[in-house]
Amino acid sequence: MPTLRALECLVAVLDAGSITEAAARLHLSQPALSHQIGALERELGTPVLERLPRGVRPTAAGRAILADARAALAAAERVVRTGRAVAGGGEGTLRIACAESMTAGLLAPVLRAWHRHHPEVLITLIETTSADALVAALEAGEADVAAGPRPSRWTGAVEVVGREEIVVALAADHPFATRAHVPMTALAGIPVVHYHRDNGLAGWLDQEAARRGALLEAVMRTKQAATAAQLAAAGLGVALVPTTALTRTYPGALRRLQPPLHRDVVTFTATPSDSLVRRFRSDVLRRGLTVPGVLSDKLSAAHR
Repeated sequence: MPTLRALECLVAVLDAGSITEAAARLHLSQPALSHQIGALERELGTPVLERLPRGVRPTAAGRAILADARAALAAAERVVRTGRAVAGGGEGTLRIACAESMTAGLLAPVLRAWHRHHPEVLITLIETTSADALVAALEAGEADVAAGPRPSRWTGAVEVVGREEIVVALAADHPFATRAHVPMTALAGIPVVHYHRDNGLAGWLDQEAARRGALLEAVMRTKQAATAAQLAAAGLGVALVPTTALTRTYPGALRRLQPPLHRDVVTFTATPSDSLVRRFRSDVLRRGLTVPGVLSDKLSAAHR
């Protein structure tokens, strides 16, 4: 296959009409340029230049391939231009997989800043309900970077963003609303708005409850942590909810578990050296996890 250098030499010679002038423009020696032209002719099996007493002119083959040679060089220039722009964070496509409960609390501020500072970068978002699904998205090539709970079966690059607290969400008039803290054992035997089996929170919370001597009895199940919190506020039961799934307008009460329950929030990727991935992970890490105002306000209210 012809090299881009050989095509560049052909275009330069035909534009200049002279091997000597073309070599000067390309900062090549004449023998080096002639070698590139000779390699191209051997590849094609036919001459591309006709040597004249003064200068050169294209053969039929040279004229036939000139437009494609220019197009190939232009495409190569675009490749370099685009690659450099992506490396500088100027453009490209970034595919993010995120745990659905963390999209608003963790990623929304970072995505807003990226939209403002990197408007030419197209961002696509896949939301999942488990860390295993995040891993699957990376392994299937559907995502470039993932953000969510620490996965159990990922052996690649991981960066810890912070530790997220799991709190008890309940109706404002629930008996537990008078307490400052709720032991996990107190949840045994009362209705719990639990999670669908497809949501990784379901199995993890069951394990944590069992470890603390409690069995969670689901009155109903949902795939969404934000929905579980709203159903608990409506009085259907209590819910164990990650703080990233809560908003300032949450209408119910919130109480900490005793002892507190936390989980790591991480970003992970199969391509840690990718420039867009590296920049995005750095911005997520720099922002970190912040305690929602609703949590601080409602927990403070519990002590008054």
